[in-house]
Amino acid sequence: MGDLTQRLESPGAAAKANDLCVEIDPPPCQENAVTADDWRKCLKKVVPAVVVLRITGPRFFDTETTDSSCATGFVVDKRRGIILTNRHVVKPGPVVAEAMFSNREEVPVHPIYRDPVHDFGFFRYDPNAIKFLNYEEIPLAPEAACVGLEIRVVGNDSGEKVSILAGTIARLDRDAPIYKMDGYNDFNTFYMQAASGTKGGSSGSPVIDWQGRAVALNAGGKILSASAFFLPLDRVVRALRFLQKGSETYVDKWKPVSIPRGTLQATFLHKGFDETRRLGIRSETEQIVRNASPATETGMLVVESAVPGGPAYEHLEPGDVLVRVNGEVITQFLKLETLLDDSVNSNIELQIERGGTSKSVTLLVQDLHSITPNYFLEVSGAVIQPLSYQQARNFRFHCGLVYAAEPGYMLSKAGVPRHAIIKKFAGEEISCLKELISVLSKLSRGARVPLEYISYADRHRRKSVLVTVDRHEWYAPPRIYTRDDSTGLWIAKPAFQPDCLFLSSGAKDAGNLASHPISLTGERACGGDVGEGNLQELVDGVPSLETNYEDLSERVTHHNGSDGIVNKQRVDGLSTDGSVADISLNESEKSKLEKSGAIQDDGLMDFQGANAATANASGTERVIESTLVNFEVHVPPSCMLDCVHSQSFIGTGVIIYHTKDMGLVAVDKNTVAVSSSDVLLSFAAFPVEIPGEVVFLHPVHNYALISYDPSALGPIGASLVRAAELLPEPALCRGDSVYLLGLSRSLRATSRKSVVTNPCAALSLESAGSPRYRATNMEVIELDTDFGLAISGVLTDEQGRVRALWGSFSTQLKVGSSTSSHQFVRGIPIYSISQILDKIISGANGSPLLINGVKRPMPLMRILEVEFYPTLLSKARSFGLSDVWIQALVKKDPIRRQVLRVKGCLAGSKAENLLEQGDMVLAINKEPVTCFLDIENACQALDKSNINDDKLQMTIFRQGREIELLVRADVRDGNGTTRTVNWCGCLVQEPHSAVRALGFLPNEGHGVFGTRWSYGSPAHRYGLYALQWIVEINGKPTPDLDSFVNVTKELEHGEFVRVRTIHLDGKPQVLTLKQDLHYWPTWELRFNPDTGIWHRNVIKTLNHSSV
Repeated sequence: MGDLTQRLESPGAAAKANDLCVEIDPPPCQENAVTADDWRKCLKKVVPAVVVLRITGPRFFDTETTDSSCATGFVVDKRRGIILTNRHVVKPGPVVAEAMFSNREEVPVHPIYRDPVHDFGFFRYDPNAIKFLNYEEIPLAPEAACVGLEIRVVGNDSGEKVSILAGTIARLDRDAPIYKMDGYNDFNTFYMQAASGTKGGSSGSPVIDWQGRAVALNAGGKILSASAFFLPLDRVVRALRFLQKGSETYVDKWKPVSIPRGTLQATFLHKGFDETRRLGIRSETEQIVRNASPATETGMLVVESAVPGGPAYEHLEPGDVLVRVNGEVITQFLKLETLLDDSVNSNIELQIERGGTSKSVTLLVQDLHSITPNYFLEVSGAVIQPLSYQQARNFRFHCGLVYAAEPGYMLSKAGVPRHAIIKKFAGEEISCLKELISVLSKLSRGARVPLEYISYADRHRRKSVLVTVDRHEWYAPPRIYTRDDSTGLWIAKPAFQPDCLFLSSGAKDAGNLASHPISLTGERACGGDVGEGNLQELVDGVPSLETNYEDLSERVTHHNGSDGIVNKQRVDGLSTDGSVADISLNESEKSKLEKSGAIQDDGLMDFQGANAATANASGTERVIESTLVNFEVHVPPSCMLDCVHSQSFIGTGVIIYHTKDMGLVAVDKNTVAVSSSDVLLSFAAFPVEIPGEVVFLHPVHNYALISYDPSALGPIGASLVRAAELLPEPALCRGDSVYLLGLSRSLRATSRKSVVTNPCAALSLESAGSPRYRATNMEVIELDTDFGLAISGVLTDEQGRVRALWGSFSTQLKVGSSTSSHQFVRGIPIYSISQILDKIISGANGSPLLINGVKRPMPLMRILEVEFYPTLLSKARSFGLSDVWIQALVKKDPIRRQVLRVKGCLAGSKAENLLEQGDMVLAINKEPVTCFLDIENACQALDKSNINDDKLQMTIFRQGREIELLVRADVRDGNGTTRTVNWCGCLVQEPHSAVRALGFLPNEGHGVFGTRWSYGSPAHRYGLYALQWIVEINGKPTPDLDSFVNVTKELEHGEFVRVRTIHLDGKPQVLTLKQDLHYWPTWELRFNPDTGIWHRNVIKTLNHSSV
């Protein structure tokens, strides 16, 4: 991103670049014969003054994204320490950069100026920091550029330290190249062109002549050809002189210098006289212009566009030919810009010709810096700023509108795209950033409010979405960043006062959220219940809301940290019905549920009758429909734990418990993959959306439990919603008839009748390249019809009793050298969910968790952290298994006729050094074992044992011998990962089970595993990527997160740190990293079970008084 040579031009721009030039070029330069020795002497002097710039953009801003790249610059003032490079290198927003000289001396550099329009800018450095290199500044000579001049481009081409490319200037009057339609573009200037073949990394390289003078600045080029584009240096020289007046020498505290820049907010193009004649210019006007211009002049300036709301808007029109400015004939960009820069905040008179008619207009020259923003709001990962002149010109909007340079988490999950213009928020019109901040300060955590925006792609219609304010502390409180030109840094300050509702704790707001139901219109219902009068409003809100969420993949932001393997779209292949996982209540718990049969409200009965009449559903559908729930799940980029492969998921769950105090919904883990998720529930029984909270993630099986507050449904909704009835026994058998029921995105139940073909198909999924959750040790149910992903939901009998979940599974398939995500749906027997539900209701033996204001003990599970796979007894016989054991296993299970073998032990498990790959498990506690359920039951029996012993007596067949082993069971909870630390943009956590399932943990320490990294961070800049353990920092061991935090707390801002890592493949590596506490403070996110909230804690940040 640091070099625009890597950016494709638009087709229109390519056409312009390839147009035949009919103008007569000026005569080539007359040079004396230049020898190779002359060039060697020149380059010997020039090369030491050329530096490699390593730049990192820590934030989105204006036309730039977060990135880390290399570019080139060169010293133009040695005494003051000034380096010239491109604007897209200096960047209009925050930037962190270092300059490396040819002798490998490296110094930090800070931006002191970036031109608002043209592609040049300046860094400064401390000349005294260069101790071992003799070098001289490179003089600027814009007047030396001419057609035919032999030049050399000296820079960091294609990432090389030094590259010298030869060329000859072919044109001086090329149109400014167009790089992106929604990014930075130069305009109102000529460019030079030469076939020097520059590539990535050469941005900012000096274009020198044989005397060692810079005659132009390399800026960009074409990818598919050798053409390179050079910026003339006339305006660069002017800006440098202003900077030099500000200080005679390098000083620690740079004094900001004001460089006058004027604009009419109009874009001009240079058109040949042949074109201006076709535009209607009169012959006498052309004669006047030719007489007043040099003989080499071949055209005039023509208006291309004017930015709405600017000085030229409604005064100048496309096609207007500029004749005079303040009475002087103007045909060149340089003269026009000189007049504008010298007339800031003053009026100028323009004479134009429009279709052969002469007109005079008087316009006020605007200060260009006043429409170039130097501050932005950061909230929930979003960067919101006043719309700059650059983007206003690209999108044809007014400057200063509220512009989302990056939507971040809060806005992107609502469907707000990049480059959106926010027009209305929470019912209030928004015209400037100050008004948006004022509205935000009045919102509390968890609030849902409407937002209206427009985009340049669909500029004539406003789009409306619902924005949910983060309930958890995923991000730092909203802050305003303002550019400090004396330091080159952007200084952050709180956007709100500390007592604002937005900054209130999540625990405090949990009660408010629960006590106010949230309708689909985004408004909380008055008085805490949904009345008859707004039922139609709720129903009507469904389709309008769905249109905003049709494609979740469009909302995923691409700035979030990546390990290079992560799929940034939602899971491929999901139908609009979503993926489903369902659970129901045991019959023994039926008495504990709220009865919803007796309803006295006439309006409610009318609602039920209308539902039944329009649905035309079968009896099974009517029974199960009120238990189904649609899920919309978002994982914040700041907390994408456990190598989760997407930021957005959709699916369907089933209510398994519903009382006035608590509701529980079961769903597959392909919908709710990690505990650090925001969950939004839509109920089929009643049109309302409420938040859910992740309360249980099974460490092995493919399901999660989500809680909701029934009071948030209102009295009518709470009465209509009910829990499904679970039927875990008897188990399904081959040939049983079942009904497959799911829920579409329009909240309508669909059903299919099918037959079970295989009730105990062993699941076998391979590990993904980026180890994420993978269902293991599971038997699933297969049906006679492959419904694909069109339906997912529950399998029921004719009475609507849930027999199994029809849940979604995710895996990764290798196709040649590439990988792709693959999904499928299978039936999941409900016995495990039923057992966990019983423990939650009756009181479990684990740590308590706050659910709807009540602390409830959550269950602990005893499991063998071993992955098994079945082998047919016929195969086992070939391995030497005796007939006695074969007969015993067949007698135990005549259907499966299999024995379980060890595929591998999870690293760090209690069975790791006891069981070996290939072991056959014959019996546990003298009872034959034939399936995964047998092992689970043996582990669960330990809870009921009076003996305080968690050992299992296992009979193993290994290499022809029977072995008796005592193996301890592992105890795990359902909390998932509950703590993460972000250091230098690298997100670290304890290794999750998918990592440990690979069978390796470093001996040096394995408690600090990198799961994500962020673009534009030090981790990105120095290569501290994901999928590796951090085992040492500056020689100090970091075996766990606590020791890691203690070590990193002692590191100072700007300090180089030595980091020792070990990759997943066991390969060690040592790298160095420069800590940046200004833009990347060290912080942690930790889930607090006492509040049910993820809290953010800043571990170390920069004290701005020391900047």
